[in-house]
Amino acid sequence: MWQGGGVTQSPYTDLDRPPLHPAGLRRALLVPGGLWTRLDLRAATGSTNADAAAAARAGEPEGLVVVAEQQTAGRGRQGRQWTSPPRAGLAVSVLLRPAVAHPERAWPAVDPARFGWLPLLAGVALAEAVSRLAEVEAALKWPNDLLIAERKCGGILAEAVGEGVVVGIGLNVTLRADELPETAGAVPATSLRLAGATATDRDPLLRALLRALSDWYDRWRLAGGDAEKCGLRAAYLRDSATIGREVRVLLPAEADLTGTATGLDADGRLLVTDSATGASRAVAAGDIRHLR
Repeated sequence: MWQGGGVTQSPYTDLDRPPLHPAGLRRALLVPGGLWTRLDLRAATGSTNADAAAAARAGEPEGLVVVAEQQTAGRGRQGRQWTSPPRAGLAVSVLLRPAVAHPERAWPAVDPARFGWLPLLAGVALAEAVSRLAEVEAALKWPNDLLIAERKCGGILAEAVGEGVVVGIGLNVTLRADELPETAGAVPATSLRLAGATATDRDPLLRALLRALSDWYDRWRLAGGDAEKCGLRAAYLRDSATIGREVRVLLPAEADLTGTATGLDADGRLLVTDSATGASRAVAAGDIRHLR
């Protein structure tokens, strides 16, 4: 803007990447009786998951939201890094404590065996928010990737911290082609902008994501972690890009498994019919490659 005959420096250099607005976000999200209890918005941090985990170990109650305008040491599965230029995406982590019953909400404690649904739940919430606001067709690659046109646009990382769970979500919003991360051997990356999204304003995207996440978490908690009963399993299957596909599962301590992904079990594990033996196996962890 002009001031006193000269040009003052913009507080941010990319005019299409304005900062998030903490006051507005707090008014919209920190509502009485709602899940979200505190919003910690940081200009930069190493990892929002690490920040939320530290708060969890210090006794922070369920409902903390940590958001960073820039992550310098974000983490994905298999030790992969998730980094982004300032204000070019969303980096958010939430603290949940599903093992603790909440009688006032009619939430029973959830068996830790069902915690494997949490990254899938976050994926459904992210896909719904992106599809509704950005008007692009989003799909989910088990267990933690958001795909647009077979390219990775977002990722999820859930980590146990004591009896709590930190769920981190990263979304590429306005990254340009030359800013996309290297993905050697993995799914190539994209962003909402590159995918032709009709909206790339991060404030409404973040609000929509956290509202969808809260809604699905409430349903799941009311059902005691039963994904079939609360509709989560059906919603995930609706959005899945993995179920029905030929896949190769890179297992951490044994030979790769190749077969057809046929469904999910009661704990959110991927069911794969081995192409060599015809036997069905439940996969709890592994790097998934879509073959066709």
